[in-house]
Order: sequence, then C-alpha cells, then structure tokens
Amino acid sequence: MVDQMNKDIDLEKENVDVEVNEEVNENINEEVNEEVNETASEEVNEEAVEEKEESKKDKKAKKKSKKDEQIEDLTDRLKRQMAEFDNFRKRTEKEKSQMFDMGAKTILEKVLPIVDNFERGLSAISEEEKEGAFADGMEKVYKQLVTELDKVGVKPIECVGEEFDPAKHNAVMQVESDEVETGCVAQELLKGYTYKDEVLRHSMVAVAQ
Repeated sequence: MVDQMNKDIDLEKENVDVEVNEEVNENINEEVNEEVNETASEEVNEEAVEEKEESKKDKKAKKKSKKDEQIEDLTDRLKRQMAEFDNFRKRTEKEKSQMFDMGAKTILEKVLPIVDNFERGLSAISEEEKEGAFADGMEKVYKQLVTELDKVGVKPIECVGEEFDPAKHNAVMQVESDEVETGCVAQELLKGYTYKDEVLRHSMVAVAQ
C-alpha cells in the first residue's frame, strides 16, 4: 500500500515537473521571440533610415553636379563671348589703323614733292644769298617740315653706297663709278622715303656697273 502511494506521488511530481518545464520553455520562447522581433524591427528601422539618408545624399549630389555643370557651361560661354569680343576689337582696331595709314600715305605722297621743291630751291641759292632773310626763312620752314614728317614716321631712305634693292630703289640708269662696287647705288637722283617701315616712295637712283 505504501509502495503504491509512493509511486503515485512520484508520478504526480513528474507530471508537475513536466508542466513546469513546458511553461518555462514557453515563457523563454516568448521572450526570445520578442527579443528577436524587436532586434529585427530595429535593424529594419536602421536600414530604412540609412537608405533615406543615402537617398538624400544622392539627391544633393545630383543637384550639386547639375549646378556645377550649369556653372561650367555658363563660364565656357562667357569665355567664348569674351574671346569673340576681343577678336572683334582687335580686328576693328587693325582695320581702323589700316584705313588711317592709307589716308596718311595719300596725303604724305602729296607732301613729298613740296619737300623736293624746298631742297631744290635751297640747293640753288648762292653762297651770298644764303646770308639773306629769304634763304634763312626757307631753311627754317624746310627743317620744320622735315621734323614734323619724322615725328609721324616718315624717314628718308639711305641709298648711296648700298647694294641695289628693287624693294627700295628704282634704277633709272647705270654709271661708271670708282667709289662704289658694281651693283651698288652710285648716285641718288630723287630721295625715297618710308612710312612706318613701309616704302612710301622708292629712291630714284643710278647704279654702278
């Protein structure tokens, strides 16, 4: 009888232990599941935040890139416009300068015969007449005229003794000469001039043969 009671007690204890273990396991599983769910939820939220931040960064980067492209395009267009304007200015200045020089040459070509006449007149004055007021006045006017021509860029061409150069000299005759070598200018018949390093009038010369 006693043995039977002990067996029943042991059986009840086993049942109680099983129930307790099952309840404990259920509680543990619930807690574990809750922690897992919370952790998963936090990870999902963190990923969502990171994705959102990355999306914002991408948008900002795209906006900045687009703005940089617009600035670069405007800068390039401005540089081209400035270059075109500078070329136009230089071209206009060059054309104006060329037109001025053409007009100046036309006037200077008409002035040169006046200079020639002054030189002929002064060379024809006798030694006695050179002391007079008329000759003195002619000399002063001539010097003033030559000085003003020099200021605007008109220079006489040096030719006697120089090798004949068709770009500067106009040979009208050949002469015998012991003073210069053959092919060089022996005599200047009419003075030539340059204007800003360009020939305004060729020198009329005689070349040694």
